[in-house]
Amino acid sequence: IFHQVMYGMLVFTLVLRSIYIVTWVYPWLRGLGYTSLGIFLMGFLLWNIDNIFCDSLRNFRKKVPPIIGVATQFHAWWHILTGLGSYLHILFSLYTRTLYLKYRPKVKFLFGIWPVILFEPLRK
Repeated sequence: IFHQVMYGMLVFTLVLRSIYIVTWVYPWLRGLGYTSLGIFLMGFLLWNIDNIFCDSLRNFRKKVPPIIGVATQFHAWWHILTGLGSYLHILFSLYTRTLYLKYRPKVKFLFGIWPVILFEPLRK
């Protein structure tokens, strides 16, 4: 439980700092900031559900069709969602840092679905 509490405290600190940034520094980044945090926290929630109800979930999976059993693999969803949330938060951090350094960042989508940051220097 120590690991979960400490990890939760780190995530909580990250959330507070991100809320500060989108509230006071770069409010137009709320969408990206809150999306990254929401996806990450959903993964964190599923991980905790999996830890608390592991035995019950295993018994449930034995009684349902495999496709439903796969969907209830919350530890796997934890990895997927926190990975995606972390990636989006890295984009959020890169965006705020490039703005601070006087670049012009833009979010583009590779293949129409995967967000990346492109930037160019502001002209002086």
